[in-house]
Amino acid sequence: MNLYIAIPALDELDFLPHTLAAIAKQKTEFPFAVYVCVNQPDDWWNNDEKVEICKNNQKLLHFLQEFKEFKINIIDKSTSGLGWGSNKCGVGWARKTLFDEIMKTVTDDDVIISLDADTLFNESYFQSVGENFIQNKIEALSVPYYHKLTENEDANRAILRYEIYLRNYFINMHRIGSPYAFTAIGSAIAVKVKTLKKIRGITPLNSGEDFYLLQKIRKMTPISNYNAEMVYPAARFSTRVSFGTGPAMIKGNSGDWTSYPMYHYSLFNKIKETYDIIPQLFTEDIETEFVNFLKEQYKTNDLWSPLRKNFKTLPQFTRAFHEKADGLRILQFLKAMNNDEFQITNDELELNAIRDGLFAIEMELRKIAQ
Repeated sequence: MNLYIAIPALDELDFLPHTLAAIAKQKTEFPFAVYVCVNQPDDWWNNDEKVEICKNNQKLLHFLQEFKEFKINIIDKSTSGLGWGSNKCGVGWARKTLFDEIMKTVTDDDVIISLDADTLFNESYFQSVGENFIQNKIEALSVPYYHKLTENEDANRAILRYEIYLRNYFINMHRIGSPYAFTAIGSAIAVKVKTLKKIRGITPLNSGEDFYLLQKIRKMTPISNYNAEMVYPAARFSTRVSFGTGPAMIKGNSGDWTSYPMYHYSLFNKIKETYDIIPQLFTEDIETEFVNFLKEQYKTNDLWSPLRKNFKTLPQFTRAFHEKADGLRILQFLKAMNNDEFQITNDELELNAIRDGLFAIEMELRKIAQ
């Protein structure tokens, strides 16, 4: 089994060298190859506000070409004339381009490790991922993560608040037994090539491609949430994507956490109420708040008859139910139902204590599910 490392890079001259240094220190018996896609929209070359990013990308390309520690397979989507067109841009297209290029020469049992250009990890990370896939016979992995704090207090408070949101969400999804209990972070994903082929690869969205990738995979096969080693994504304000960690931190730093609220556990309980009656839904219609929400989303009052007709056993019906009431519908339901004005402390030490407490709980849950 070989490992293939996929790294999108946009204006990452200050950060990618540190990630490459972490790769150079890897102690692993698994052969690995590194692919980097340096990218930005082509029309940025004619944009006075963006042209400096293009120039920095050129410097990064030169750095990668001169890099001597190991071979880097460079995909140039930055040089004038090679950048993204107006309809194909963003980190989603960069990841798709990387995955597609890698899949030209790999075998079904090889593994693609998705990273970001500002992600760090210990020297046994690659080895731990390879062993995990072989020993536990997994098809996909949502890797544990932990944002290390910096000297920037504003950034620290923002990333801690965002991480608390993520961990609260995971813990509650796990608690209610949702198959979509995973955290979608682009730098914390590994997947077998044959699984990627089954779902026809990654959907190239501008942002959120990591969430939709894991959701597509989960509809095909379980996702492991535990690994002996974790990744350490950077905690920094960033506008490289339209939503995700960087934009969440920027928005939160201004005092606006409406897009990333602390969903009350009772909202997850409403979903579990529907999970608990799936055997009854197999034979009869029962209304719940979640069921009524799904009817509104799908614009039908007859959600279950088509499923009953096409899926004749309860296990088949249950799987079909979860494909219909997927992770996106759950998130939409939580957002629609949320009216909690719960306020969390803004003190860095208290935020860190809350984060670490949730982290400990989450890691235990990840181990249980392994």
